[in-house]
Amino acid sequence: MVLDATETRRRTDVDRTATATRRDAPQPRRRRGRPGRSTGRYVLVWVLTLAFVFPFLAMLSTAFKLPNDIFSAPPSLWPKEWTLANFAAVFEQIPFWQYLGNTIVIAGLSVLGMLIASPLVAYSLSKIGWRGQRPLLIIVMATMMLPPQVTMIPLFLLWNGLGATNSIIPLVAPAFFGTPFLIFMIRQFLMSVPNELLQAARIDGASEFRIYWSIVLPQARPALITATIFQFVWAWTDFLNPLIYLNDQSKYTLSIGLYSFFGEHNVEWGPLMAASVLFTIPALALFVVFQRYFVGGISAGALK
Repeated sequence: MVLDATETRRRTDVDRTATATRRDAPQPRRRRGRPGRSTGRYVLVWVLTLAFVFPFLAMLSTAFKLPNDIFSAPPSLWPKEWTLANFAAVFEQIPFWQYLGNTIVIAGLSVLGMLIASPLVAYSLSKIGWRGQRPLLIIVMATMMLPPQVTMIPLFLLWNGLGATNSIIPLVAPAFFGTPFLIFMIRQFLMSVPNELLQAARIDGASEFRIYWSIVLPQARPALITATIFQFVWAWTDFLNPLIYLNDQSKYTLSIGLYSFFGEHNVEWGPLMAASVLFTIPALALFVVFQRYFVGGISAGALK
């Protein structure tokens, strides 16, 4: 017992000595980031932000400028005298509301077709095992590498042979067959959905469509919103396809209507910039409202 007490006292002294030694030992310095490096990053971010925002600010300010103020010397970003005459000229020179309605119809039907076709194809390529799945995925990805100039003439001959030119059918029908880039993006997102969840639903007797509608689609909401934004912006800003397929002026979209401000010898910059501001607002508002889902859908697909 005496030996045990002596051994315990000796171990206690050793522990106290070791603790004091560690306390008195110099602590390693924590590396701090260089202030100059952080400042350089902030400056770079601000420079890039201004580079992207400046064209929009120039467009917005020009929309409120008088004709003599647009090309004043020295140039100024803000108008010397604010005016709404350019916006009034937009509604006087082109049938703005008619063009807006046509654009909304085309963009809305394109989004609807994409939401019907692309998630279904993405689900079949990610969560249903069937023969030929991998070759079809490769074909879908290969179509993304074809520039639109290669398929422009064959598609026009196809739609012209079907008698669908001068209508919105060639502009909205391709979306109902799926968009390759959005199919691939949604497929990458669906790969992160646990297979055990789908297997449990199959054991409970749920059909594939019930699993797709009740389980997969709610899980893929960020990817679907991201795909909606992409498809809407593409259809909203499309200029070449409406120019090719639409011959009747009453069916023109806003992107073609903007070209009306380009004259033979001059350009009406004030009304053009005012129409561009009105043209940009819907797409910008859609992105601001669904920005959180847009970033989540993009990052989830990238991480997968």
